[in-house]
Amino acid sequence: MKQATIAAIRFGYGLGAGRLAGSAPDIMQSLRAADAMVSAYPLLSLAEALALRRNYFKTQDAEASGDPEAVKAHEAARLAVADTSPILLRHVVARAVASPAPFRERLHLFWLDHFTTRIRGGGETALAHSFADTALRATMTRRFADMLRAVVVHPQMLLYLDQTSSVGPGSVAGRRQNRGLNENLARELLELHTLGVGGSYSQGDVMEMAELLTGLQFRPKDGGFAFVANHAEPGPETVLGRTYGGMRRGGLDAIFAALDDLSVHPDTARHLARKLVVHFVSDRPDPALVAHVAARWRETDGDLMQVYDALLEHPAAWGALGGKAKQPLDFIISAFRALGMTGADVMALPRQPFQEMVVNALAGMGQPFMRAPGPDGWKEADEAWITPIGLSQRIRWAMRNPSRLVKPLPDPRDFVVQALDDAATPQLIWAVGAADTVAQGVGLVLASTEFNRR
Repeated sequence: MKQATIAAIRFGYGLGAGRLAGSAPDIMQSLRAADAMVSAYPLLSLAEALALRRNYFKTQDAEASGDPEAVKAHEAARLAVADTSPILLRHVVARAVASPAPFRERLHLFWLDHFTTRIRGGGETALAHSFADTALRATMTRRFADMLRAVVVHPQMLLYLDQTSSVGPGSVAGRRQNRGLNENLARELLELHTLGVGGSYSQGDVMEMAELLTGLQFRPKDGGFAFVANHAEPGPETVLGRTYGGMRRGGLDAIFAALDDLSVHPDTARHLARKLVVHFVSDRPDPALVAHVAARWRETDGDLMQVYDALLEHPAAWGALGGKAKQPLDFIISAFRALGMTGADVMALPRQPFQEMVVNALAGMGQPFMRAPGPDGWKEADEAWITPIGLSQRIRWAMRNPSRLVKPLPDPRDFVVQALDDAATPQLIWAVGAADTVAQGVGLVLASTEFNRR
């Protein structure tokens, strides 16, 4: 099979018009180029999200008066905040469809899942925009330590993992209000975000990390985040045998020092290396490939560009396709791309068709956007997605929606080559050619095993 075919399907969103050459150096070069999609399809900044939130709660308070104009103003504010969720998804899809660097888009969604949060209701909904772009996209080509710092102090994560309710028992606020620790952020930081399940940490490390993190608070008036000293547990904390805070360094500096150490820990290197290989290559990862990526992580102290290069340069990353099932969002994006849609086409889709073909379809296939059931994100294994209900929803999507998106539909005999090139099997090519209608032939390609695996 052509290397370019493997590259497009495994490390991007599949084939389509205008695809780039697919060698490992080409892919890395595309990642080094300027990120044009951020300006082409911009998301809300944290300041803009906080302004929407402020207006939401201001009008909510005024609504209590019962004045018709106040009720109307709050409804408008509520809709403005609620709209930010489908807007985020629309821009994510448009970027992935239009991007000359689809590996960047794949990485963005990988990290958005690794640092799983959930789109909140009410006034907090818009915060997901800046989390996706400023905490993740802006840092995912830097050091993992930079990303970890940005994630841990972002309001989206602080609220999702209830860090705002965590107060040092011995702090000024803790003694005055009789409040205590919430360990959620500390536990997920060690168990999911860095060292991994089975990593070399204990419950004592979780407790000490939770005490160290006290003081991190969501403060809208301070730009979204502040370290509140009177919430912080006094004294030093020891995590994985290293001591932070106390007389040496305290406050946010101590927290960042601990995050930096976690980012380069050998367990973190192993955990993230395996997770990258599983996500991009196979549910049953090649041990040599995982070891190669982990070694580069350790050698470069988590320089993510070097880590991606290690993933792409290893021969095991370029084996036969089929080791992964596409998740629902991957499937929809790659279908759009195969059909020749552009980012502008995605943006121009009327609200209701986008709701039906993307938002509702993702929910029907079992992957509602940013609504993972827990902080460990979406499952990677085939059996999570290749289910009777999931497959029936994909087939229904493939048979019904292409004719709503593209007029006229392409000749299925041409489309199977456009969508899969030499990844199409002779059996699929024959079946497509024998289809009774054009719509059926196109649908067969999108519903095929070849298209739904990578």
